Amino acid sequence: MASIMTNAAALTALQSLNATNKSLEQTQARISTGYRVSEASDNAAYWSIATTMRSDNSALSTVQDALGLGASKVDTAYTGMNNVLDTIGKIKTKLLSAVGQSDANKAKTQTEITALQAQMKSFADAATFSGSNYLSV
Repeated sequence: MASIMTNAAALTALQSLNATNKSLEQTQARISTGYRVSEASDNAAYWSIATTMRSDNSALSTVQDALGLGASKVDTAYTGMNNVLDTIGKIKTKLLSAVGQSDANKAKTQTEITALQAQMKSFADAATFSGSNYLSV
């Protein structure tokens, strides 16, 4: 009976089988992790770069979330301010139209302006985001 050590064809087949098994293990590791370089032993330089990039990506995602919250806060304040500015324009129009009117009409105009001031206060009170008011009066 011939030994595997003396049978060249069997030795070549064994080496080929071992190489195939090693390649299969690498492929299974890549599939299971989803990464081409999943461990430092695969390629230390690429693994280090990939780990740093994943960490940076996570940090950037956190920053992006924080910026989104900040933008929402600014949008809330901006909408409230625009509503208040529109109301101030209405008050200005009423004041300009009240010039030269009788006292009765001026009293009516004052009542309308008081209502518009209350409306501005409600706009300021409504400018809240996550329980914080950005236009509190």
